[in-house]
Amino acid sequence: MTTILICDDDPVQRRLVEAMVRRFGYEPRMCENGEQAMQVLAAEGDAIDLVLLDLVMPERDGMGVLAAMREEGIVKPVIVQTSQGGIDTVVNAMRAGATDFVVKPVGAERLSVSIKNALKTEALVAEVQRLKRKAEGTMSFKDIVTRSPRMQPLLKMAEKAAASMIPVMIEGESGVGKELLARAIAGSGERRGKPFVAVNCGAIPQNLVESILFGHEKGAFTGATEKHTGKFVEAHGGTLFLDEVGELPLETQVKLLRAIQEGEVDPVGAKRPVKVDIRIVSATNRDLIKAVKDGNFREDLYYRLCVFPMTLPPLRERAEDIPDLVRHFLARIAAEEGKRIRGVQPAVFGLLSAYPWPGNVRQLENAVFRAVVLCDGDELSVADFPQIAAQVDGYEVVVPLAPPPVIAAPSIQPAMMAQPAMIVPGASIALVDEAGHVRPMEQIETDALRFAIDHYRGQMSQVARRLGIGRSTLYRKLKDLGLEEGSEAAEEV
Repeated sequence: MTTILICDDDPVQRRLVEAMVRRFGYEPRMCENGEQAMQVLAAEGDAIDLVLLDLVMPERDGMGVLAAMREEGIVKPVIVQTSQGGIDTVVNAMRAGATDFVVKPVGAERLSVSIKNALKTEALVAEVQRLKRKAEGTMSFKDIVTRSPRMQPLLKMAEKAAASMIPVMIEGESGVGKELLARAIAGSGERRGKPFVAVNCGAIPQNLVESILFGHEKGAFTGATEKHTGKFVEAHGGTLFLDEVGELPLETQVKLLRAIQEGEVDPVGAKRPVKVDIRIVSATNRDLIKAVKDGNFREDLYYRLCVFPMTLPPLRERAEDIPDLVRHFLARIAAEEGKRIRGVQPAVFGLLSAYPWPGNVRQLENAVFRAVVLCDGDELSVADFPQIAAQVDGYEVVVPLAPPPVIAAPSIQPAMMAQPAMIVPGASIALVDEAGHVRPMEQIETDALRFAIDHYRGQMSQVARRLGIGRSTLYRKLKDLGLEEGSEAAEEV
């Protein structure tokens, strides 16, 4: 839940603002002066999403808090409250880092809009900065959106791994964010800013695995019209991320082991090996120990890659991260789609926290994307998540069905249009006998032929044409079924 730090020396004003913040669906955190505010921000900064700050307070006032936050490098959206002072006071506060201002006593609607805008702006700025760091290869563990207690020990382990060149294996279900953690490890160590090359081993065609990983020379095989350096050489000096490494075929695992041990690769068709200096970070959603026991993964390669294993918990085990992740995705997706959505209704977080998320963070991102497209207002509501609500008890939301496809009928003449089948009295042929068993094919065919002969008054040419068989074939069937006499009499008539 979003936590808002309310800093005001007036107890009456604090209680009023606290009541409004709770009514908006946020969690208030109270402090009486600037010193307390700085202590809370220093000790629990990650848990605070926004600061509501009174400008006029004894000892350290609001301007002093803004200055201290800037010195300490604490970046939080701040809405300042003022009951006195002119435009100059507000301008100075905005220059000092405030996001917005309100005048005491502030109305509920004005405060709600200000909070939503501040949170949205902060999320969008943070997302832009994160994308910039991703492009530069300088992502850090602060770029991982989490406040879950389950994630804290993992991030501390990752920080230790980032400080060395130890091979890391990241385990976890599909969609939990293994590549993001790998980028944070790469962006926090000595190879910060160096190449980060990600390879999805499960998506490479089996006959091209060796070429894509290690490269090939021109003319090395059919279709090799030019030289390809390979992912190992591309990552030289940086980090190579082997995603879904458990999907590699056994013959490639042998060459991968040699490349890691020797620090060199053999491009297909090359006369001599190529030296590479890379750090290996691997990831898998499979149980590699079981794969080793089953003979599907080499044991020596497993121990070479899995020197420092880490397991990312699934999203259902860290539901505390859902509100922050939703705002994180909303800021980016709304900007990309050109939608002016300021925030999320509190009931949405209750819904999303109750869902198990089998697809983890990736599924949550897709759900937010769809909700942004569906949303017609300025806030995401439960109605914008119909597929999720339909699977959670207590939520009555109708899932909109896709309209049936419209297939254009071909233009045909009225005379060629199919006519409804004509029902002819006495034309029914029994398919089952009195005991309820299916009659033999010979009996059914005999009845069908008798009816056709009677229907076309013994005109055998007409009978053969309508049945779609040749006349000689018709006579042969009649002979086999013992109907020759009746057909010859009919033909004479």
